[in-house]
Amino acid sequence: MTTVSVIIPTRDRAALLPRALDSIRAQTRRPDQVMVVDDGSRDETAALLARRYPEVEYLYQAPRGVSAARNLGIRRARGRWLAFLDSDDAWLPHKLALQLALLEAEPHWRIVHGDEIWIRHGRRVNPMKKHAKSGGWIFECCLPRCVISPSAVLVHRSVFETVGLFDEDLPACEDYDLWLRICCRLPVGYVAEPLIVKYGGHADQLSRRHWGMDRFRIQALDRLLRSAPLSPEQRAAALATLREKVRIYTQGALKRGRLEEAARYRALLQAHEAATACGVPV
Repeated sequence: MTTVSVIIPTRDRAALLPRALDSIRAQTRRPDQVMVVDDGSRDETAALLARRYPEVEYLYQAPRGVSAARNLGIRRARGRWLAFLDSDDAWLPHKLALQLALLEAEPHWRIVHGDEIWIRHGRRVNPMKKHAKSGGWIFECCLPRCVISPSAVLVHRSVFETVGLFDEDLPACEDYDLWLRICCRLPVGYVAEPLIVKYGGHADQLSRRHWGMDRFRIQALDRLLRSAPLSPEQRAAALATLREKVRIYTQGALKRGRLEEAARYRALLQAHEAATACGVPV
């Protein structure tokens, strides 16, 4: 029997959680376990769950970030398949049913995602071409930016045993880092229709909280080049992306007078370029 656990990380979002949880209740194929992992909320999250969602397992931790919250959920999950839902997003009713149907037809997949509907400031917007979703061997598509939404993914638990969990040292772009580690090893299943609604524009989004997001992607690429089992083609593509992100980021750092930071990132790039030229790891 296919079992599915859902992990919802949250902090101080009691006003948004009902939309996410109601979208799980509305699934045509219900999950077998739903967990809300509370990363140090000071609002009425716990009371809300006890009052309106008694079927949901509530896990609390002192504030450690979204990666630590997701990782706690992964460790406590009982399902063979793990799904994530950000507390400001919502699933469409057929989300799990369509993904499980694809897995039944093509059981070799170990990670599946799908399309999204985007809402920004209350209005639907069309994603740009560069944000287009796809399936198969999409490693190179994952290098410029995050092309898989955590809320849209369904992952076999064995994948985490192979590639590791979310990186708790990254305050943002932790999903970008994980998808790179997965997609250099595995192809990705894809449902070519919207599975989720992503809501944006609110003040507590991570992308608004942290400036210079590319510095976290540079960290992820550095780790990837140091430790992932990349083919020569994958390594060349990852190095080219690192080169471009370091170029853009150091330009911004120099404009802000961050000379030591710019020098550090340039040295990191030079180390990877030299190692690649010699055919040895950094």
